[in-house]
Amino acid sequence: MTNATTTPRLQVSNLSTSFPTEDGLIRSVADVSFSIQPGRTTALVGESGSGKSVTSLTLMRLLPKTANAQVSGQASFVTREGKTLDLLQIGEREMRSLRGNQLSMIFQEPMTSLNPVFTIGEQIAESVRLHKGLDRKAAMAHALRMLELVEIPAAAQRIHEYPHQLSGGMRQRVMIALAMACDPTLLIADEPTTALDVTIQAQILELMRRLQAETGMSILFITHNLGVVAHHADDVVVLYAGRVVESAPVRPLFAQPEHPYTQGLLACLPGKARLPGQPKPKRLFAIRGQVSSPLAPPPGCAFEPRCDHALAGCREAIPPLIDIRQDRQARCIRVQPDAQIARVA
Repeated sequence: MTNATTTPRLQVSNLSTSFPTEDGLIRSVADVSFSIQPGRTTALVGESGSGKSVTSLTLMRLLPKTANAQVSGQASFVTREGKTLDLLQIGEREMRSLRGNQLSMIFQEPMTSLNPVFTIGEQIAESVRLHKGLDRKAAMAHALRMLELVEIPAAAQRIHEYPHQLSGGMRQRVMIALAMACDPTLLIADEPTTALDVTIQAQILELMRRLQAETGMSILFITHNLGVVAHHADDVVVLYAGRVVESAPVRPLFAQPEHPYTQGLLACLPGKARLPGQPKPKRLFAIRGQVSSPLAPPPGCAFEPRCDHALAGCREAIPPLIDIRQDRQARCIRVQPDAQIARVA
């Protein structure tokens, strides 16, 4: 367990990402703040459209230029040399030296991320040659070691094959090998097991856990699967409509969720839809309604239209993110002091 006083590997402060459209400004990420300690895994969770992937692409500076994204905030990253850099402010050349080297990312679908006209060995070797300065022979030897590290069967044969010749599970292992080739200190995994069956998913997650234990890297794990979060994360940041609504270490969050949205997500899990002693429900719990349009968000709490515990004050203003206990925060007026709740209700 990492000491809480350790300097975070990544400290994100008030990150906002908006996209101008013909219909108006879409604010996909709004004032998001969180940190990742060295050697720990922070899970970023929420429904589709909550801003998880946009957050990761903003941090990696991989948003399409044609999107004309408006980005603000700060993302302080500590390099392996101990230098602190703001990922949102450094020049593109310096960012390229970090990306794929000290800062790596595993994307959702490897088939769209791997280049179909190059062998997997060539793709891994290219990254190593660029960042480590190895010659072609040494880079290919390193690529082979990486494929063996991620337990690709018959690695000496697979290194000369193309992405379409591999199964989904092996392509995902190749993506991990590519991301790990230069020994990153921070790995961003954007739903890396979404397209895999549960058996392969378990193998990939166990592989990531083993590599983290061996290298001490930090992981930002983006997922909507709370079962995976429970077993593989140290800390959790819950996003809703682009904002952090709750953050906490994983065990306290699962034991006592504070925000109604987090409570709803956990209730949607099989076996979580009832209190101890209550009969098993015939139907699985579901959060009613749907996420509001980003072009016309509610005036107050974004979750208020779907919340079964909403108060009158929830519609008046966006509640602040409140420190409720050590290492725990929630964005809900119900976690404010009783006097404040009485005033706004």
